[in-house]
Amino acid sequence: MISPLPLRRDHPLDKLNTFGIAARAHAFLPVASADTLRRVREADELARLPRLVLGGGSNLLLTRDFPGLVLHMCGKGIELLGSDDTATYVRAAAGESWHGFTQQTLALGLPGLENLSLIPGSVGAAPIQNIGAYGMEIKDRFHELTAFDMETGRVFTLNREACRFGYRDSVFKHGLGEHAVILDVTFALPKQWQPNTRYADVTQELEARGIAEPSARDVSDAIIAIRSRKLPDPARIGNAGSFFKNPVVAAEVRHALAERHPQLVSYVQPDGSFKLAAGWLIDQCGWKGRKMGRAGVYERQALVLVNHGGASGAEVEALARAIQDDVRERFGVMLEPEPVFV
Repeated sequence: MISPLPLRRDHPLDKLNTFGIAARAHAFLPVASADTLRRVREADELARLPRLVLGGGSNLLLTRDFPGLVLHMCGKGIELLGSDDTATYVRAAAGESWHGFTQQTLALGLPGLENLSLIPGSVGAAPIQNIGAYGMEIKDRFHELTAFDMETGRVFTLNREACRFGYRDSVFKHGLGEHAVILDVTFALPKQWQPNTRYADVTQELEARGIAEPSARDVSDAIIAIRSRKLPDPARIGNAGSFFKNPVVAAEVRHALAERHPQLVSYVQPDGSFKLAAGWLIDQCGWKGRKMGRAGVYERQALVLVNHGGASGAEVEALARAIQDDVRERFGVMLEPEPVFV
């Protein structure tokens, strides 16, 4: 006899998003395997509902109650698949904590993900956003993923090329995410590892610790310390980490801005364009530490919007719009949010 699905009605979501926004799901279902997703497809009532796939809830702004079915990816498991001359391959289930996974790989003596330490969220959500920090993106270590197609009921695999990774972007943001649910992700961790310490913050932290030849663990510890100082802990104050993408502009736009604003913070890209520091732009507009209702901008990092307690998604959205308007008016640059608005 097949047991019934553990479906929950009118389920609260405030503990399942790092902003701590109070919202409810019309229907809620924990998902640990593709079998659960197959059964959702076979249940007419559930198959017709709008769907929201939820991982760690760290890249999400809930602006209202969700009128459909929330699929909460909670599958666990980390597996060593083997190695070749260049890499060791490690698979993690979608529901694994991203930071927990980075620390587990280090404990296994497998470097490669240390620069992405302490990023909140789940393994399954990481490829969607192509998460990145301190000179590394997930695409640099990605091998393949397995996903379930809610339209066909089939399980399929995508390699790195098929994922079409870009800056905080992937194929999942361009249609595929509407019907594909990531089940697990496999990473290729390099056998010939070299520390990536080209960001000044990381170099300075290692120097302060007296470390001249850092191990992967040293780099991870340094980045954890840096992020802990700069970014608020979602367990203490609701936030989704960096709220805006760093805008990328053409060289001529950057040079024109630098003439008017000599202190402009920017980074040249391989194609000759420039990435502007969104936090600097926001700070120059006077938003760091400001509040707007129960939402605000973190006093230590202008790129982070926070819930000071009881803020609604609409309040956070209004704050974000006000910041966008100010930055566009002063610099002629439109900031794009990182979180998905639901």
